[in-house]
Amino acid sequence: MSIESEVSLDGKKLTIAIKGRFDFGSHQQFRESYERFYKVPEIYIVDLKETTYMDSSALGMLLLLRDHAGGDEAEVQVLNSNSDVRKILAISNFDKLFDIS
Repeated sequence: MSIESEVSLDGKKLTIAIKGRFDFGSHQQFRESYERFYKVPEIYIVDLKETTYMDSSALGMLLLLRDHAGGDEAEVQVLNSNSDVRKILAISNFDKLFDIS
């Protein structure tokens, strides 16, 4: 499991890429991936292209990111999820809270 974050040159977009398992073991590293930036980005992108597994604690971490980003006013996109991960997001109704594609 690894988590990499990259902010755009203008500081408006933060991309967080999760590789491997996204579970409770990722909690601290995931929080640090978005809390360490001085300027709060306008758009958060969570790239799940290389995520092989996601559990309920990962769903909770996505909710914490959403709250950090501004709650209902936040723009958080969840991209490139495989069919298993997308199924978990759909069952949890996360498509109502996040832009998932």
